[in-house]
Amino acid sequence: MIKRAYIKIGMLVILLAVLTISTNVVENKKTVQTSAGVNLDNKKVEWGIKRSDNHEQPDLGSKNKKLIDENEDIAMGNKEEKYVYLTFDEGYEAGYSSSILDTLKENDVKAAFFITGHYLNTQPELVERMIQEGHIVGNHTVNHPSMPSLSEEKLKEEVMKLHTTVYEKFNYEMKYLRPPKGEFSERTLWQTKQLGYTTVMWSFAYDDWDENKQGREEYGKEKILKNVHNGAVILLHANSKDNSNILDSVIKEIKNMGYEFKTLDEFKR
Repeated sequence: MIKRAYIKIGMLVILLAVLTISTNVVENKKTVQTSAGVNLDNKKVEWGIKRSDNHEQPDLGSKNKKLIDENEDIAMGNKEEKYVYLTFDEGYEAGYSSSILDTLKENDVKAAFFITGHYLNTQPELVERMIQEGHIVGNHTVNHPSMPSLSEEKLKEEVMKLHTTVYEKFNYEMKYLRPPKGEFSERTLWQTKQLGYTTVMWSFAYDDWDENKQGREEYGKEKILKNVHNGAVILLHANSKDNSNILDSVIKEIKNMGYEFKTLDEFKR
């Protein structure tokens, strides 16, 4: 009898573990039914850009851009206006954000900073400064997971736990989200929208995030300035020493080229 009881308990533990995993992870299911009863494609989209020459807008991929446009999300602005939108990803602090904020203030440019839970927990003073100086603070989730791999419940937790904490600390309500790793699906865009968020992708980025690839300031400047275009949503990583060093000259040169820096709140389609 005791042996049978242990077997039953063991089976129950295994069953509970399986159920727990299934509620938190979606294992590459092509179609997922949401809590609203809507069947949506959950195929993972890995954001990519095909750059153009002569400051023309890049090719974002027709299918990917269609998903963004259908949800009224953000990736690239109006092609007729010389507006650019500066954004930074903040997964962790490497010591350069204060300098970046100083440069933005000196040049009267407002940017968007997408933070993680780790960044908020370790750098609350910098987040507060971003808010006080008129920048947008965006949601980059608590733990930086690939969103299509999460269940609806777990995705909500990743987004709203950070949202609630920022609101409680600073009375600031985030409304823009950047999917970690640039990975999303039709389903995650839909759910993000239900949570009150606009997803923000980008139309320019370069390999600035790798701390082993610093000391290439001229390379970074050339990449940014060569690829600036009308409606550019520029993604830079704030853990890059090069970015902090070249930001002032890059901003000044972009302005000299006739572009105007706008905020995401001023985004023009």
